[in-house]
Amino acid sequence: MKKVKAPYNKNEIVTVTVTDMGSSGEGIGRTQQGYTLFIKDAVIGDTVTARIMKANKSYGFARLEEVLVPSAGRAEPLCPLYRKCGGCQIQAMSYTAQLDYKYRKVREDLIRIGSFPEASVDACMRPAVGMEDPWRYRNKEQVPVGTDKEGKLVTGFYAGRTHSIVPMRDCLLGRKENARILETVLTYMEQYRVPAYEESSGSGMIRHILIRNGIYTNQVMVCIVAAADRLPREDALISALRELPGMASVSLNTNKEKTNVILGRKVRTLWGSDVIEDDLFIQEVRYEIPAPGGGRTAAAFTGTEEKVRFRISPLSFYQVNPRQTEKLYSLVLHLAELTGKEVVWDLYCGVGTISLFLAGRAGQVYGVEVIPAAIEDARRNAALNHIDNARFYVGKAEEVLPAYVKEQEERGQLGKVDLIVVDPPRKGCDPVCLDTILKIRPEKVIYVSCDPATLARDLKILCEGGYGLRTVQPVDQFPQTSHVETVCLLTHT
Repeated sequence: MKKVKAPYNKNEIVTVTVTDMGSSGEGIGRTQQGYTLFIKDAVIGDTVTARIMKANKSYGFARLEEVLVPSAGRAEPLCPLYRKCGGCQIQAMSYTAQLDYKYRKVREDLIRIGSFPEASVDACMRPAVGMEDPWRYRNKEQVPVGTDKEGKLVTGFYAGRTHSIVPMRDCLLGRKENARILETVLTYMEQYRVPAYEESSGSGMIRHILIRNGIYTNQVMVCIVAAADRLPREDALISALRELPGMASVSLNTNKEKTNVILGRKVRTLWGSDVIEDDLFIQEVRYEIPAPGGGRTAAAFTGTEEKVRFRISPLSFYQVNPRQTEKLYSLVLHLAELTGKEVVWDLYCGVGTISLFLAGRAGQVYGVEVIPAAIEDARRNAALNHIDNARFYVGKAEEVLPAYVKEQEERGQLGKVDLIVVDPPRKGCDPVCLDTILKIRPEKVIYVSCDPATLARDLKILCEGGYGLRTVQPVDQFPQTSHVETVCLLTHT
């Protein structure tokens, strides 16, 4: 078969008007010949010149060369490394435009992948919940350590789709104080000739610097990730770090594997506590605020109620944007409308963050997670908050939940489940888990998603199985990036 030649050659310059955005935040436009191009750093509404980097038969990828006519939604990126670093895909958009993009991303996936009618989606969708200040929000940074072309030690982040470090000490999404921590570790490495890990050869020692912050407690944790069980002159590193404000924990994580997985399993505390603590506050939610431009109503958060405290270790999963996490979980609690008598199951519960928010309003909460260490953290966090109506199980939701219901029925009890909450990883719910939900048929299901495409796919299955979609609420957990969280309420029809 004769191979069809692409209409453009590599490095050819074309003019394109951007009319859409891809799932990773890249601009999408067509040339005058109708050829589709994906252009990193281009924004909907831009007219740009772009350089062809890769050309397939019907579409290609291009690099932004010049913005000829800027979009009304374009903004000047604050970070000088924006185009080099792969961390912030949509920083060239104004924050209003970012929220609109994320709203449309969820909406379009529900219609295109989930096959929901436009009118029904528009009736239940709310505007995306944004941040008052969409910067400096991360409570966790995992910063690679390496060397530049001159052999000088550097910290930074990987350039998009590479393992090449872009030198950086102050990310605008992290706390300003983190820069001093990175400088302190690099000074120690230089003084005692501690080499950075070299990925291609597997030689060297320090791989990453993990920093975690408590936004309410101001406690700071530093964990050095190294291909070694001990560091040279650990006393010198500890002495330097413990002088920094808020320092509560210094530890060493050993990862000797040739892998791109950041953390190994072994952690040794060098100084201070094994964990830091922080709080999440439950907030009152109401839907009475007109959305920008009129029409739909937006969520408003009118102050804080009770708090839940969490212990956080180097290996713990904990949401990286606590301010928005409070809103996200408060929305879950608001949509649940608990009376204090309900039996609730939190599937994919992690360290129990959603479970413990629900426990104060429910009769009994059960959490399920396949990772044993996460369940250990969940149980510790329940004890820390004196919560005795939350139980946690290690296992697959599609196995643990039916076994519980069967056991209850054998005891002559109803075994009823009133609410199921799912917060799965990016790949969405396991098909057997969805089938289990449909068999148990709780009155309500709340689905928390970090991927609109798999969310739409799973909601289609649940709604074809007898549920109706009532509320869809995007939440901007990750400003300046293309990612969006969504909270959905379904009720049995």
